[in-house]
Amino acid sequence: MSKRLLVTYRKFLRVQLSGRAIFFTEEKELSSINRRFSSTMLPTTSPQNGSLSARDAARHTAGAKRYKYLRRLLHFKAMDFEFAVWQMLYLFTSPQRVYRNFHYRKQTKDQWARDDPAFLVLLSIWLCVSTVGFGLVLDMGFVETLKLLLWVVFIDCIGVGLLISTLMWFITNKYLLKPPSKDYDVEWGYAFDVHLNAFYPLLVILHFLQLFFINHIVVINSDWFLGYFVGNSLWLTAIGYYLYITFLGYNALPQLQNTVVLLYPFALLVLLYILSLSLGWNFTKGLCWFYKYRVQ
Repeated sequence: MSKRLLVTYRKFLRVQLSGRAIFFTEEKELSSINRRFSSTMLPTTSPQNGSLSARDAARHTAGAKRYKYLRRLLHFKAMDFEFAVWQMLYLFTSPQRVYRNFHYRKQTKDQWARDDPAFLVLLSIWLCVSTVGFGLVLDMGFVETLKLLLWVVFIDCIGVGLLISTLMWFITNKYLLKPPSKDYDVEWGYAFDVHLNAFYPLLVILHFLQLFFINHIVVINSDWFLGYFVGNSLWLTAIGYYLYITFLGYNALPQLQNTVVLLYPFALLVLLYILSLSLGWNFTKGLCWFYKYRVQ
């Protein structure tokens, strides 16, 4: 019975995130499935004190989860790339659905963070392809493009991502946890997943869509108003996506409070956008200069 329930539940998750229409006639039916499924999948507890058994406790340590995640990086056949693609699509159209899946994972596997590195692998491919595109648009040679690729992957993506994730992990656990929830802190792996989710739309907008405007269509790598208006508007949209998806990620955690403060930087972002148009700042031109300076 539990095996059949597991198959049904996985089908439900897949269909929910692939955009196909599926509805439960009553909310009680979904709640019933969640309770029955969770009872078969969550770690067992001791009836005396409610604590995890030694075996389950070892399985749910941060080190064990990290080891399992890194081990799956070497097994591409075990990764669900189709599901990762649907997540990427919904990060643009309905990011709430992506975080709804994180909630299901917490119920079924007792962890908020991803246990499948397929999303990270696809994001890395996107990053490499778009960076090579930047090298072509900026007329870089093979060696310069390779240097740029190494900079973007290891510094901009991994280095800055680890720094932002650690900072958000510290801030949320230090200042945003509800008082009764001190024992249910935010997982660092989840903070890193939130950063990856927010980083993907920013990557597509600034590292892919923007390529078609740098030297063609509007030529945003210039000093005329229409150029930096379009370019700076792309930056506004990309960073706005990052802030909003980051807010949704932490707002989905029931143990956090006052997560609306994560939306406050929007005011500074809009102010900076208006100021840039008034003073003629061209963020895209600055990015192109910075990329060329990096590889000299």
